[in-house]
Amino acid sequence: MGLRNWLKSLFAPRPVVRDVSQMTSETVGGDAATREEIVDTTGQPLKPGRLRRGIRDPRLLPKTKTKPTTHIAWPRKKAKVLARDEADRLFSETMRTRDRNVRDLATDLEQLQRLGLPVWTDEGELAAALGLTISALRHYSIHRQRETTLHYVVFAIPKRSGGHRLIHAPKRRLKAIQRALHEQLVSRLPVSSFAHGFREGRSVATNATPHVAKPVVIKLDIVDCFPTIHVGRVRGLLIACGYSYPVAQTLAVLMTEPLRQPVEVDGTLYHVPVGPRVCVQGAPTSPGLCNAILRRLDHRLAGLARKYGFDFTRYADDLTFSGHDPASIKPILTISARIARDEGLPLNHEKTRVLRSGQRQTVTGVTVNQVAGLSRQERRRLRAALHQRRRAQDRDPVLDRRLQGKIAYLRMLNPAQASNLTRTATGGD
Repeated sequence: MGLRNWLKSLFAPRPVVRDVSQMTSETVGGDAATREEIVDTTGQPLKPGRLRRGIRDPRLLPKTKTKPTTHIAWPRKKAKVLARDEADRLFSETMRTRDRNVRDLATDLEQLQRLGLPVWTDEGELAAALGLTISALRHYSIHRQRETTLHYVVFAIPKRSGGHRLIHAPKRRLKAIQRALHEQLVSRLPVSSFAHGFREGRSVATNATPHVAKPVVIKLDIVDCFPTIHVGRVRGLLIACGYSYPVAQTLAVLMTEPLRQPVEVDGTLYHVPVGPRVCVQGAPTSPGLCNAILRRLDHRLAGLARKYGFDFTRYADDLTFSGHDPASIKPILTISARIARDEGLPLNHEKTRVLRSGQRQTVTGVTVNQVAGLSRQERRRLRAALHQRRRAQDRDPVLDRRLQGKIAYLRMLNPAQASNLTRTATGGD
């Protein structure tokens, strides 16, 4: 080796590598004999075609090995290490992950600013934004295998189609935290224009309008939409938005909860998780997270609909296609099921419906055969109830408010139908 090459090798930066000799081939995705894994520290995008950069926390990177030199006395650099409480938190069970490529990710400020999201680089800034101390923040964002005090009130309500739906209602303080997260973060997450549920300015009326007077209406339903969105998907979404791994995991734990089973041990009642942490029904943040995580599904299904000349909308877990060509029904059903399965959101085929113009076509409870509104039978029942109320001697205030609510709902769907119904029921022209 010449002098020039020797000097070049001496001062050239060495690649950062991890020792993966103790890991299995399935974990590292390669040969079991692989002993080193190169860590990308260039700050390039994490995935092709994405903008989120792989910025690494230098304190968590493996230390590069340098050749010992005896003839040159280099000044030693101050070691970059984690504080003790920060290290305890990062390597706790709550922060555990099998993906070593995301554990040392730091904040991508450009990505956060690009999406208009709040900049939280660590748990201290997150706690300050929520008006909490770090200890209080960690109290609510720790996954405990033996919980003694529940943060949710769990109850079941009957479904219209049978069975029961579990509701996890957060207690007062956690609900305040989640509402603050919804206002500052979740409501600003990017969502598709095809989502009409849980969005300001959108409703069942806007969801049904694109499907009015269409010969074919296809209705699909996602199986257990909220329980399918587990903590890993929430964390992945927040990392893609630019947050560091510790902040993303803390936020994901704050907004998810597992199903728990009470177990008594030595006279003490513990609540043990019997499933993964998921977005629960009842948390203020779950609907917004659902819309954000289903964004790619929306775009893929909208592209499928556009290919066959159909329209597509989604309201929560209800997917609706409508168009004019009956020959497109089979490919839409087949391909949409495959797309949903690829996205980890399988369809409930028992709720699949294909509605033709010769039968009642309803989309999220709105009749769309000719115009958006209520069906003729529902309007007749409402007209009869208004007529009976007008002739009654004693007014029931509860019934009056209920009828006023139904009229207001119909006025939102179809002002003309509401005007005709109230005029007829009150004896007008």
